[in-house]
Amino acid sequence: MLLRSQPFFSVVAALRPIGALGRTSGPAMASSAVAQMPVSISAAFDGGNIEFVSSSCSASSASVVELRLRPDPLTELEQKRHMQWFAFRALPTASTSKVRYEIVNAADASYPEAWDGSAVCFSYDRLEWSRSWSTSYDSTSGTLSWEFDHAHRPGVPVYFAYFDLYPYERHLDLVDRAAASPRASVRSLGQTVQGRELECVEVGNGNLHVWVIHRQHPGETQASFYAEGLVTRLLGLGAANGRVDGLTSKLLERCTFHVVPHMNPDGAVMGHLRTNALGANLNREWATTEMYQAPTLERSPEVVHALAAMDASGVDLFVDVHGDEELPYAFVAGAEGCEVWGPRQEKLQGAFVAAYSRANGDMQTKFGYDPEPPKGANYAICSNQIAQRFDCVSVTLEMPFKNSAANHDRDAPFDGSRAAMLGASLLDAIAHVAPQLRPQGDEQGTPVFGPEDEYVVPTEKYRLDVVDA
Repeated sequence: MLLRSQPFFSVVAALRPIGALGRTSGPAMASSAVAQMPVSISAAFDGGNIEFVSSSCSASSASVVELRLRPDPLTELEQKRHMQWFAFRALPTASTSKVRYEIVNAADASYPEAWDGSAVCFSYDRLEWSRSWSTSYDSTSGTLSWEFDHAHRPGVPVYFAYFDLYPYERHLDLVDRAAASPRASVRSLGQTVQGRELECVEVGNGNLHVWVIHRQHPGETQASFYAEGLVTRLLGLGAANGRVDGLTSKLLERCTFHVVPHMNPDGAVMGHLRTNALGANLNREWATTEMYQAPTLERSPEVVHALAAMDASGVDLFVDVHGDEELPYAFVAGAEGCEVWGPRQEKLQGAFVAAYSRANGDMQTKFGYDPEPPKGANYAICSNQIAQRFDCVSVTLEMPFKNSAANHDRDAPFDGSRAAMLGASLLDAIAHVAPQLRPQGDEQGTPVFGPEDEYVVPTEKYRLDVVDA
């Protein structure tokens, strides 16, 4: 377990290469093992997660490489070691062709049912990603497997991952670009367990305070791409003279945006699925429940700092951005179980999601988590805590690890670039509801929207619908 005082290099050292050499006991054995390996496996990089088990070569069929997911630290609240995220580098020999990769402990993952319909992502440069449609899950053996033909690029390393990688360096580049923009300011809300900054990008000068936080769960890299798309549109990054579109310009007059691009950089660097460096599931750290005190500076300083900043500014609209392993949809989970839920919240949330779905085809209104029962909210969950604390529109936004069934395209499956576009489209949804978030004077009361904005009760039973797989 890493302590706050440990330097960054100790984290890197902990992510040592895991492969054939790690299974041998001497130079001669190591040389022999490498000579017989069809590929060398390593997870010793930012976000890497895998453990090598064994490999076998075959001249007549695909070689087989067996791997294991590496679990997160124990989560004190849930008494569970989460795992599902994986990312590793495979360096093939020049003569290696077909390899069958098998994750043999996939059944022990946090969400084993989510493997069904999943397709592993792969890349040669960690920038352009494709899907391996040969991916399959055998529930009997508990093995996730896929085949890959390295003969297409002999001897060239390949990266495999649960979703497109978004390394910490790219996050820092985004923050630096935002800090250089004359439109924005960047401040640190505090530091993480391992001493990384919890940056907040702030832009706009309106009276409405919009907070958007990303990647509380470090293995959900979609959220970082989403943040990049949102910040890019808010600041006009890459546009001529840093210009923004008309909708964004008007929205910045009405709203002040507080964007936290990365809530859990420690866990992300360490290759965790859901926890920070100390094993805290940040999205269960927003309130004390029963005998579990949260948040605390010792275990979850990321939440302590973010919540203090929200208390200081107030919150009029809040979005917590995630990725969902099971549902093949982007969707919103709202505050239906909170005590503040009523006609006003229902109207605003319905209009927000409906406008979002019109702005971007990857968002939809029909499928999502079944709502919590009335007054049955868990206030340790971030969006519930914020909804109740500030009586505001507060949602958890989820994106799929799988290809999107709402906007299905095997040639251009849901990936980091589409997550970024979904982030940019958030502004269209906010612009639609912003005038009625905090009405003044005679405008107070239940918001008024058209029939196209009616609230839709979501359902998790997506397999009952016709999905083009």
